[in-house]
Amino acid sequence: MTGNNGTLSEYGTPGTRPRRQRLRLAVTALVGAGLLATAAPAASAASAQGAPADGGPSPTAGSSAARVDRDTLNAAVAAMVKQGGASAALGAVQEGSRPVWRGAAGTSEVATGAPVDENGRFRIGSVTKAFVSTVVLQLAGEHRLGLDDPIERLLPGEVPNGAAITVRQLLNHTSGLPNHTGAPVFDFSKPDWAESGRWKNYRAQDLVDIANTFPPSSAPGTAWNYSNTNYVLAGMIIEKVTGHPWNEEVERRIIRPLRLTHTSMPVSSPFIPGPHAHGYLQLPTGPVDVTLENPSWAGPAGSGISTTADLNRFIAGLLGGKLLRPAELAEMQRTTGLGDGKDYGLGLMRYDTPCGLYWGLTGGIPGYSTGMFGSADGRRQFAVSVNFYDVSDREAVGKAWQGLVDAGTCAGLG
Repeated sequence: MTGNNGTLSEYGTPGTRPRRQRLRLAVTALVGAGLLATAAPAASAASAQGAPADGGPSPTAGSSAARVDRDTLNAAVAAMVKQGGASAALGAVQEGSRPVWRGAAGTSEVATGAPVDENGRFRIGSVTKAFVSTVVLQLAGEHRLGLDDPIERLLPGEVPNGAAITVRQLLNHTSGLPNHTGAPVFDFSKPDWAESGRWKNYRAQDLVDIANTFPPSSAPGTAWNYSNTNYVLAGMIIEKVTGHPWNEEVERRIIRPLRLTHTSMPVSSPFIPGPHAHGYLQLPTGPVDVTLENPSWAGPAGSGISTTADLNRFIAGLLGGKLLRPAELAEMQRTTGLGDGKDYGLGLMRYDTPCGLYWGLTGGIPGYSTGMFGSADGRRQFAVSVNFYDVSDREAVGKAWQGLVDAGTCAGLG
């Protein structure tokens, strides 16, 4: 969607909507990064790896892994760097519970040219929303809240017209609440954010207060308008109901049970633990390394950190019934049917691909863009992380991203 700087950004102005494209992924891949079409030096030479993932033997004829088209996948992840303007790209495919392919291209840091680690961690941006929504749905399944409860009952006085806005409408972005990240203080195209703004600490209340300075985008339940503020409020609801911060509940209910050992939900720490590729923000003066940033401005809307392997395990566990009962999973997959958000459910999106139905989410935060997809039949999961660097050729960027997603979701499947 169009951000403050006129570029493709998930963290855009209040009430903005993404334009629809095939699978809607070529646009949403570029989310949250404050990307500019300014030319920048190309990233270092790419190299793709395609060795079998740890924990599994090489694919053999007749196994489910034999469907994986490694050549296509390796070429697609390399093209994301060579033609797609990325400094690094990571991808992984899992079939059922078995990792069958992983690949990486590019450099972990442009200044050094060090190769990227295919097992590296990265900021997942709005993919965090799938984790938060899952916790809210678990609480609904435990009868500790109702999806159609007005948020005024749970968070009295937090937002105007809270009696007419439901928990469901927060999760599917039909609340009409404005987007706090549309405020000028979050204009990623301005040097001020990279120089000082990214270090500022925000409480959830601060973000809601910022959002409340804008008018609503629509009446509750009448339109789909993406707003990160919805998930800040969802995080506040989790804390109100459980007595624990939202990230602790994600840790207890999802990360530990699924053994997502490389996934974390930081509150204000600027660091990415373990190996990781650096993230860059293009400014009129050139690229800026924004790997380190205080993610409190995103909070439960986008502060998560993970790996491709962990995201595959998460989406497989979620769609496979390990986290939600059938009734709650069905609610999560109930899409709005409204405008550009007609395929958006409760923190999960529907993607119709040439090889079948997928559920997942894309997300971004300055320096990092992420995709997570799981087939409805459970046969394949695909996760990808891209560090965009030179996006001056938008057509090439979109083509490379779409090629990578097509390969990850469908290559080798009949």
